[in-house]
Amino acid sequence: MRLILRFTIPVQKGNESISDGTLTLALKSLVDKVKPEAAYFHLDDGCRAGTIVFEATDQLQMAGINEPLFEKLDAKIDIQPAISLEELLERI
Repeated sequence: MRLILRFTIPVQKGNESISDGTLTLALKSLVDKVKPEAAYFHLDDGCRAGTIVFEATDQLQMAGINEPLFEKLDAKIDIQPAISLEELLERI
């Protein structure tokens, strides 16, 4: 199942995590873990944010993906299932 994970990091925590290296480690760990088909990093309402598109085969993976973002970055996370245009057209 393809998922879109969006996260935002509060400004203060983002600043701290850049200074101490936590942000780099957390993002590298996330990318290594999910092996995304796409990853974008941007601003959302003045906060550091990211959008990651990846495949997941087991819902149990979510805890391992979400918890480091919560714990290390105080991230707000939103995960949505998604399908490509090709997949949609095949189904309609």
